[in-house]
Amino acid sequence: MSRITQVCPESVSAVSTVSTTVHSQQRRVLLKAGGTLLLSVFAPTANAAQILAVRVWPAEDYTRVTLENDSELKTSHFVLKDPYRLFVDIEGLELNAKLKELVAKIKSNDPYIKQVRVGQNKPNVVRLVFDLKEEVSPQVFTLQPVGNYKHRLVFDLYPANPPDPIAAMIEKGEWNKDGIPAPGTPNAVANNGKPDTRTDTKADTKADSKTDNKPDEKIAARPEIQQQTAPEKPAEKPAEKPVQLTRMITIAIDPGHGGEDPGAIGRGGSREKDVVLSIAKRLKAKIEQHPNMRVMLTRDSDYFVPLNVRVQKARAVQADLFMSVHADAFVNSSARGSSVFVLSEKGASSTAARWLADKENAADLIGGVNIKTHDRQLASVLLDLSTTAQINDSLKLGKVVLNEIGGINKLHKGSVEQAGFAVLKAPDIPSILIETAFISNPEEEAKLTDEDYQNQLADAVMKGIKKYFAKNPPLAKNRMT
Repeated sequence: MSRITQVCPESVSAVSTVSTTVHSQQRRVLLKAGGTLLLSVFAPTANAAQILAVRVWPAEDYTRVTLENDSELKTSHFVLKDPYRLFVDIEGLELNAKLKELVAKIKSNDPYIKQVRVGQNKPNVVRLVFDLKEEVSPQVFTLQPVGNYKHRLVFDLYPANPPDPIAAMIEKGEWNKDGIPAPGTPNAVANNGKPDTRTDTKADTKADSKTDNKPDEKIAARPEIQQQTAPEKPAEKPAEKPVQLTRMITIAIDPGHGGEDPGAIGRGGSREKDVVLSIAKRLKAKIEQHPNMRVMLTRDSDYFVPLNVRVQKARAVQADLFMSVHADAFVNSSARGSSVFVLSEKGASSTAARWLADKENAADLIGGVNIKTHDRQLASVLLDLSTTAQINDSLKLGKVVLNEIGGINKLHKGSVEQAGFAVLKAPDIPSILIETAFISNPEEEAKLTDEDYQNQLADAVMKGIKKYFAKNPPLAKNRMT
């Protein structure tokens, strides 16, 4: 017996409405899902890293490429030969206009990079291809945010076969085989071996005009006046005796900061790294005018050198002196004056000295050191080997240099100060750190950027060096020159 169920028309209508609503909602869900799928395929991922800046620091030591971004990036890299190329794949990154700027930043005079190619290798992966001029030993590493920098991805391209440091120093100093400056090249020190046309021209002209003892031409032309004035001619000052050196002296000059690390910045926009490099080059020129003296600059252009590498460079050329050049800064713009510091094993000589040492020792964080290759053991060994004799010699050098600088600028403190500066920890080299002036003081910033003042400062340090060796003749050493 079959049962017939009667359905009310209103019920059918209600069921139909519910069914239509359900299907409509399902379609909307499917459309949303499809839209999301399309967006995920054709649009950049929402959490993709953003490149904020690209920087390139070419130098003979190595070329550094830095990508600054808003989050840490994961990379993989490999090198191919014939021709030499470095491939770098960066995950979690989409190609943007800022990253494309890297192509134009590679210059033709870069020692190691011919060109760079940038492309989207696959979704969320960007590939960089560096076409190289020679075989390199690449270091690829990341840096955490510090100072004004966000996350950084760094590529350091070192030559696979670096030059001998002593040979490179002799070549840059334009020394001949006998260890004497080549004729006609007393001032050959400027960028990449080119003569620095801004050396003492003005200062020497002024000095010559003040010390010129030649009689006036009009007076010299009249014999009767010449006869009268001759007996009254004042005696000339005896010429300064040159420092007698029994062997070749090597001086390491260390312009502080560089590259990613600008150092202190003055109110007028002057950067410490630029000022001290200019002063160091002028000092190099003056030292090389003296027989049996030669110079090694820890950097001769705008790139960063880790603190321990600066010490290694000085030891590699068996330097007799190490002089690190800086331009101080303080939160109070009224702070002023020059200072000289040496290493201390027993703590800083003042709170200010300790503060400054901590600030200068932080340069590695700003400049960017590859922690995996940073030789921490060397740093501890250098500290352990630093002897009382080295510090005593450093104090002798520091005192004469400070005294000479006091003749051209106010001294921040009248005595040499001591603190644990990492860059002064060569165990066998008298080492000083010169704070030339406060770049944070507008008046001293103007001095530091003035060519005449830079020459006066270089002259003062040169006089200090000569006085040091006059009282402390260098010992004979068995070294290759």
